[in-house]
Amino acid sequence: MANIFNVSEFLFLGLSANLEVQRACFVVFLLLYTAIVLGNLLIVLTVLTSRSLDSPMYFFLSYLSFVEICYSSSTAPKLLSDLLVERKAISVWGCMTQLFFMHFFGGTEIFLLTVMAYDRYAAICKPLNYTTIMNRQVCAVLVGVAWVGGFVHSIAQILLIFRLPFCGPNVIDHYFCDVLPLLKLACADTFLVGLLIVANGGTLSVVSFVVLLASYVVILLHLRTQSSAGRRKALSTCGSHITVVVLFFVPCVFIYMRPSTTLPIDKLVAVFYTVITPLLNPIIYSLRNAQVKKAMKGLWVRTVMLGEK
Repeated sequence: MANIFNVSEFLFLGLSANLEVQRACFVVFLLLYTAIVLGNLLIVLTVLTSRSLDSPMYFFLSYLSFVEICYSSSTAPKLLSDLLVERKAISVWGCMTQLFFMHFFGGTEIFLLTVMAYDRYAAICKPLNYTTIMNRQVCAVLVGVAWVGGFVHSIAQILLIFRLPFCGPNVIDHYFCDVLPLLKLACADTFLVGLLIVANGGTLSVVSFVVLLASYVVILLHLRTQSSAGRRKALSTCGSHITVVVLFFVPCVFIYMRPSTTLPIDKLVAVFYTVITPLLNPIIYSLRNAQVKKAMKGLWVRTVMLGEK
């Protein structure tokens, strides 16, 4: 760990070296980040205050929205501040902190999405036993497992990076600290560490993605025996979750399954899963779910009435 202090800070190249492009990006990303926070916070408040959303699916959705806020906040504020300055620096420990929280919340989201798929499987394939299978205690345990899983994943990533010596250069060709750009700066052989990163992050993404797809194949096969109205309702709910899963997992698999190389497109892909996906989640879940939209209208009416009083 002492070797890492041979470099006291890292410098980001950022998204662009053009000052006008950076100013335009600042406005765009400020609006996007504000929409992420407000949109996901609206879902959290709607679920917490609406009795009609008192079910495991919405319980998990509220946690997913909270994690999305935290996940985006691990990179967006630093990105916004760097777009306003020429020298984009971050301390070594600031870099490690950002790396930890990004993978902590990202790993937690992976496990939460997997838990939500299991919830949909239980609701559709085991409807008579659903309330027993997904009782409050089970839901709380599953959420706790998701948080612990994210923590373990992140600690593993941090320990792998801490074992590497950084003695210069210290310029990161990215806009946030991540394991792959840091591997390129290490003044040591990183082949084994790269394999371990694939085993940790890449394999986690691929295995979770395959499990999710398999669970939805089982659900779709089961829906053949349901009525047309039941199929439409189930497909609407599952469709939202599948869309979010694809939007989040495909970029992650693209990035973390090849740690030995980095591509110019990596920064654009990173923008997609750190900014665009957290923005789309509240839109997907609210616009495709009549019950959520109705609960949001009820929350708005109650808020207006309290304001008038």
